[in-house]
Amino acid sequence: MTTSTSNPTTTTTTTTTSTSTPTKRKSSTSESTPKTIHFAARTPTWTYLKLISINHDITSTTPTLDPLTARTYLSAALSQFLGLTGTAIPIDILKVSTEHRTPTVWTRVPRDDASAVVAALSSWIGGSTNTGGGSDTSAGNVAWRVCAKGNYLGALVQGSGSELFVP
Repeated sequence: MTTSTSNPTTTTTTTTTSTSTPTKRKSSTSESTPKTIHFAARTPTWTYLKLISINHDITSTTPTLDPLTARTYLSAALSQFLGLTGTAIPIDILKVSTEHRTPTVWTRVPRDDASAVVAALSSWIGGSTNTGGGSDTSAGNVAWRVCAKGNYLGALVQGSGSELFVP
């Protein structure tokens, strides 16, 4: 850049050079490498529960549990603990199985309602009219044991991964 200043007595000329700034275009080598996308779910939508049905009926030789009976027991526990609000909590029954003669139920509940569901199920004993189990006396003091609770089903099924950090 050149500037001139005129004065009747003196004339001064100043020359300034400017440096060029690099353009903001990407080079052709960076366009060919794919970008890695990282995704972290910090607030998962669901909480998964592994429940075991405990039957204290002496006359029953093999404990059986089907999805309809499990849903009835779950609804009774939520109704007794939380009333009408408890019956409005959506519970998805993912799997009902009998492992080693123990009826096991895998469920999915909303993450915000998980603590209320755990409290309701762990404090419920059904089977008689006065405990909220209905008039079905053949249930024989059924209770739920919460074996596992987690925000990711894979962690519950395969383990927590804590064995990786044991020295």
